[in-house]
Amino acid sequence: MQSRGVVTVFYDGLCVLCSREIDHYRNQMGADALRFVDITNVQFDAQREGVDPFLVHKVMHAKTADGQLRTEVDAFIAIWEQLPRYHFAARLASHAWLRPILDLGYQGFARIRPWLPRRDRKGCEQSPYCETKSPRTSPL
Repeated sequence: MQSRGVVTVFYDGLCVLCSREIDHYRNQMGADALRFVDITNVQFDAQREGVDPFLVHKVMHAKTADGQLRTEVDAFIAIWEQLPRYHFAARLASHAWLRPILDLGYQGFARIRPWLPRRDRKGCEQSPYCETKSPRTSPL
């Protein structure tokens, strides 16, 4: 179980559901090992953070202390590995028999996330990446 160093968590601060989940994680024991970055904040710089500016708005991203970029369910596992209360969830989510189900569920969520209730859009209106489609072909 990885739990050394800080994991950077990239999240959509305009998504009400996403923000609630992040607030929950912030209040857990071990949250000091997580750095939360709101990708809709005008200060967010994808290049400086080393993430694709389009893809980070489509799926969950986390960067481990050693610089490994994890996306989708792997990003949640990286978060859960840092929170003692969620170590069991991290181990469970890594099982080969459950993983395809979690991946499918996450991909479904990622497709509908843009239509979930949003907070005030002011934070994202200056970003050329929010709610836009990547010029590259994307799996979503």
